[in-house]
Amino acid sequence: MKKTGTLCVHPLTTGNFEGAVTSAILPSAAYNYIDAAELKYPGFYSTYNQQRLGQIMAELEQGQWGMMYSSGMAAISTAILTFAQHNDHIIFSRDLYGGTWKFAEEELPKRGITCSYADNNVKSFESLLQKNTKIIYIETPANPLLNIVPLQEVAALAKAHGLITIVDNTFASPINQLPLQLGIDISVHSGTKYLGGHNDLPFGALISNNKDHKEQIHRTAKMYGGSLTPYECYMAERSLKTLALRVHKQNDNALLLAQHLSGHAAIGRVYYPGLPSHPDHALAAKQMKGFGGMLSFELDVAPDKLLVFLKALSLIKPALSLGGVESLICQPAVTSHRGLTAEDRQRLGISDSLLRLSAGIEDAEDLIGDIEAAITKAL
Repeated sequence: MKKTGTLCVHPLTTGNFEGAVTSAILPSAAYNYIDAAELKYPGFYSTYNQQRLGQIMAELEQGQWGMMYSSGMAAISTAILTFAQHNDHIIFSRDLYGGTWKFAEEELPKRGITCSYADNNVKSFESLLQKNTKIIYIETPANPLLNIVPLQEVAALAKAHGLITIVDNTFASPINQLPLQLGIDISVHSGTKYLGGHNDLPFGALISNNKDHKEQIHRTAKMYGGSLTPYECYMAERSLKTLALRVHKQNDNALLLAQHLSGHAAIGRVYYPGLPSHPDHALAAKQMKGFGGMLSFELDVAPDKLLVFLKALSLIKPALSLGGVESLICQPAVTSHRGLTAEDRQRLGISDSLLRLSAGIEDAEDLIGDIEAAITKAL
């Protein structure tokens, strides 16, 4: 099998036209069905580029098939609504992306679907099982404290009870983690983040190892839309060619930043699974190939000085995304997790002084210098 870096550049052995090095953009959503032995692009206006990008994602995640969407939430909601219906129950890991949490809290109840939230251990998931439980949904590494859920153990628990497992693999990317190889049924991504990698291309991805799930998920996708255009598929494929290079550099930068900040007098606590001080460090080392480009830290300054710090940054941009080549930072309490009550944030360990940093591909020395200068100004 090809190594990961090679696979990013050469994911498929067929599909290019007339000897072209890059793939073509074929926008047709209509195909001649007369005398066709097989409808290659059925329903859902599945274009050549959608099909091709799904195959590429399946190769990268070592799955059997993949499907592309217009956003990460389109992929997440399609996966959940395919396998859960009225009177069903879902167990979510407690640490979730804000959009997923709002979907669970606001949209699922409208459909008569109930939810529970497990701590990051298999016993917690097991304790929440009900007769009507249908799905276990996990986010790992989780937003924003980078908590890790034991994928193999949870997958084994789910299989013993006939449940579907879904993992949000956005923070890790296929470079750092392969959930399907650990027994998980479905892996989803906000492709807007690491897969696209340039903070300019919203899309989502869903990959599975189960052929029987494909038609079920496809039917749901047709009902709810969320299709990705051929040009966007082409741009996503183009971005994936540098995925391994980008993520390896982001891994390195995040570790250097975490190590520097963990010994800083103005920093309270640093959350990064690559640090031995992280409570899930051993588990992350076991189930991940790299510790990722995301870290969080608590800045020990007066509350009114947090904004001074953020505005003083010159290279690292305060922005609401992650995974791109540019380093980005945000304050979860007023951005990604602002929908939670102060009590809920406190229960999850998300303090008002917590900052989430997405390491880009800049020189780590420059990023450290940028943070130091901003801390000096804030103090």
